[in-house]
Amino acid sequence: MSEPAVRCEGLVKSYGRAQALKDLDLTIEEGSTLALLGPSGSGKTTALRLVAGFEVPDAGIVEIAGRRVAGPGLYIPPEQRHIGMVFQDYALFPNLTVAGNVGFGISDKSARKDRVSEALELVGLTGLGGRMPHELSGGQQQRVALARALAPRPALLLMDEPFSNLDAGLRAQVRTEVREILKSTNTTALFVTHDQDEALYMGDQVAVLDWGELQQMETPEGIYHTPATRFVAEFLGIADFIPATYNNGKLVTMIGAVPWNQEPPPDGVELLVRPDDMSIEPSGSGQGTIVGRVFQGPSYLYDVSLESGEVVHVLQHHTRQYDVGAQVQVRIIAEHKLACFLGEKLVG
Repeated sequence: MSEPAVRCEGLVKSYGRAQALKDLDLTIEEGSTLALLGPSGSGKTTALRLVAGFEVPDAGIVEIAGRRVAGPGLYIPPEQRHIGMVFQDYALFPNLTVAGNVGFGISDKSARKDRVSEALELVGLTGLGGRMPHELSGGQQQRVALARALAPRPALLLMDEPFSNLDAGLRAQVRTEVREILKSTNTTALFVTHDQDEALYMGDQVAVLDWGELQQMETPEGIYHTPATRFVAEFLGIADFIPATYNNGKLVTMIGAVPWNQEPPPDGVELLVRPDDMSIEPSGSGQGTIVGRVFQGPSYLYDVSLESGEVVHVLQHHTRQYDVGAQVQVRIIAEHKLACFLGEKLVG
């Protein structure tokens, strides 16, 4: 089995008494993107800075393309790590043209012109090499930053909240373009974000950090449907936890039953259900009452209070419009396995 493109093992970093990272292990396979996700203060930017070489770990190692760049008694500076970097604010040189910015990191002068042309074509900016950064839109500036990072053909691309300065519509367009470019060039990338949707879209793997600790690293589908902890479940979107009891191969809840083909779980478990796992129908004898409604364009998000007093969140098509106060029947409609929790931890 080949070595991963990036390997971090046992990374520890503290700032005074505050421990930013606690024994962090991460790997990124060649040509894949790891989305590092977490709330503010979770340690994700610290992890990126350790990989980049902007910070020195207190303990642990960092390897890039099979070469150790940080470890006990070893520190290789950023400019010698063969990495590209796309910052949150793009960090373009305002006094250089687009071509000047893109070619800045290419040390081989004989290859610079061709590499710049190649990079600009890759990001869809052919013919704009003579422009100045202030003459470009935000999306174009972001693509210049990407072209500059890719032009030296780095072993690893680091991206720190690269879309946060773009408006919502442009952000969706640019992230699609960036993902396609990364795949077409087989670029290995570490992508840092606090946005769950971006992480699930961009990452071949998603790693969730909280208070400096890795909570889980999985595929987007795996981490969303089978979160290892309650924190991960709640951080990756709306999550409702419904009390469940085991009965004859099923987990039974107040809104329906689901198959359970494992050892009977202990008492006190809860079933994780997300808004698209449930449906509602008007019913005078239903066990739920609509207490809130949010229009989201293609859909409505309903807050439904159950007889137990718990509130669940149900996503419905925009044509299914019900009034606040309506009595409804709530049922589970998920066609995939639902996760089961005992306290903070996943069961089974």
